[in-house]
Amino acid sequence: MKKTIETMKRLMLSGLLIAAMAACSSPTNKEKENIAIVERYIEAVENLDYQTMSSLLSEEYMGFGPSYGDSITREAALENWKYEADNIYDKIEYRKSTNVAMKVSSGRGKGDWVANWAELYIRDKSGREVTIWANNVYKIDEGKISRSLSFYNEMDALRQMGFSVTSNY
Repeated sequence: MKKTIETMKRLMLSGLLIAAMAACSSPTNKEKENIAIVERYIEAVENLDYQTMSSLLSEEYMGFGPSYGDSITREAALENWKYEADNIYDKIEYRKSTNVAMKVSSGRGKGDWVANWAELYIRDKSGREVTIWANNVYKIDEGKISRSLSFYNEMDALRQMGFSVTSNY
């Protein structure tokens, strides 16, 4: 009886492992293409190359975050990047960067998305350095980025640059 129970446990464990492995599928060609688009965009950000950024953003692009209520159109985003590349940033580097593609089947976020998690290193032209955890999610439509959601701790970045918060409470 004891051997039967041990055998059943092993069979169940083996079955669970096989099911888990089967659930981990390789990315589809579409997902690989979407990841490649985001990787090209990230490379353009690192190179402060707003021309390439422009070619990868759809005409309908909208960016959101990092704060609730923050939003930016394609034109404003490109103007921002051009100004920042010329006047603020010296270096941007995505370290420990990981991309994951997914398809949302229904609801408000329906479509193809790529999530990027990275340790982001930034140095401005005055030499100040900041390292933050950045999370970005990109919606891909017809080979271009049509939406992005950015999440990072703004206060942490400001603290690293020497700013502090004071209160009158």
